[in-house]
Order: sequence, then C-alpha cells, then structure tokens
Amino acid sequence: MFKSCPCGHDMKLILRTVVHARKASIVNVPVYSCEICSRNEVFPGVKEELGRLVGRLGTRPQAQRIPFDEIHEWAAVLREVAAADRPLQAASVMRKAEERTNELLDLMLIASSLGDEIWKKELKRRLSQLSAQYIPT
Repeated sequence: MFKSCPCGHDMKLILRTVVHARKASIVNVPVYSCEICSRNEVFPGVKEELGRLVGRLGTRPQAQRIPFDEIHEWAAVLREVAAADRPLQAASVMRKAEERTNELLDLMLIASSLGDEIWKKELKRRLSQLSAQYIPT
C-alpha cells in the first residue's frame, strides 16, 4: 500500500515504533515512509487514536512499551498481514479486515445474547476502527 510523497516518490505503508518524549515506545504504528527522503506520516486512519494515546501519556510518560495493535483494530489487521510475511497490499489487508470484522460481529452476537452492554460498546468501537475508508484502492 502506497501513497505519493511530496518529494515525488512513493511512500510505503509499514509498521513502525513511535517514541514519545524519549521514554514511551509505541510499537506497530501504521506509518507511510519514503525511502528516498526519509519522510514519515502516520496513517490517517489511526492518527486520531494515536493522538489520544499520546495525550493520555502526557509530557513526562513512564518508560514503557505500548503495543498499538492492541489499541487499534486497523493496526492489528496490518500486523497480522505483515506477520504472515505478506506485503501490505490492499487485497490481503481487505481480506484480513473482513475476517476480523466477521469475528467481531460473532462476538457482538454473543455479547447481545448475554445482555452485556459494556462489551457491546467496546465491540462497536472496534468495528468502527475497521471502516472501509481506511483501505486505499
């Protein structure tokens, strides 16, 4: 998955570690990266959630390692595709996102049958993170 870099070359979607305040390492953050000019841009679909996380950590966070793929479903889908030694291509990412959406919908049925409103709310939040708008064509 690529996008154009301001330098004119392609930026490749990869998973990177973002270090906040030199102490907190946020791993598996989807980032577009240009190998030519070294420009990096956080993937738009996760930028807001990453910003909230950084805000919660504050300006003087404890030294820690935070797996972003446990916070955001989209990052988890990308990590699973990358872990299978497949390039982050739209078709394989779409398949994995569809599989995860179906898993979450199955869990939603269970949560509904149990009447667990807190779990349903969490599942709805996770489902919203897998919106098709994040998959470039």
